[in-house]
Amino acid sequence: MIKPVAREPQRRNSRSNRARILATARRELGRNPDITLEELARASGVVRRTLFGHFPGRAALLEALAEEASETLRGVLEVARRPAEPADRALAHFVYCIWPVGDRYRLLLALARRDLGVERVAEILAPARDEVTAILERGQRDGVFHAQLPPAVLSAGLEAMHFALLEQVNTGALEDDGTRTAVVTLIAAGVPADRACAVAEETAPPAPTTEPDGGE
Repeated sequence: MIKPVAREPQRRNSRSNRARILATARRELGRNPDITLEELARASGVVRRTLFGHFPGRAALLEALAEEASETLRGVLEVARRPAEPADRALAHFVYCIWPVGDRYRLLLALARRDLGVERVAEILAPARDEVTAILERGQRDGVFHAQLPPAVLSAGLEAMHFALLEQVNTGALEDDGTRTAVVTLIAAGVPADRACAVAEETAPPAPTTEPDGGE
């Protein structure tokens, strides 16, 4: 009896192509929202037929990016929530958690107006927005943050600032590992500058360690 040819390598290759297309789309759409699917296929190193096999049109590709961002955001929120921490530390920790994946959300906002729709993007970002609003509300109640603006309005202002800073990183005008953004976020929320710098330093994630090469 002839055994069927194993299809697992093909499936792995298909998953690899899909992941590469999505990664390329995040990068290239951030540079040029008008890029065509044919141009994306070339940038991804796949033929047009392969891209269309995964994403039959622009809407399908953008929805896949939206769902990927939504899933990533849910994972970030699992570690970003610090309800027992003082509000300033909780806000700084949230910024550090969200900063590495912020480019995905900057892309979503850029595409919201004409492609994904404002409502779809708002649905994706709602958990993060709710979390920041809750932190700000707690901080205002405890006297840690200013109360010049309602928490939801202040949250919207901070979000706009974050995306503006991400845009500056994208253009090369700013270098930041999240520390600068954490500091200015706290200051914008009403924390004195010295305290904001101290909190950002205290809550910064540990620097990645590199293990020395060793021989057997």
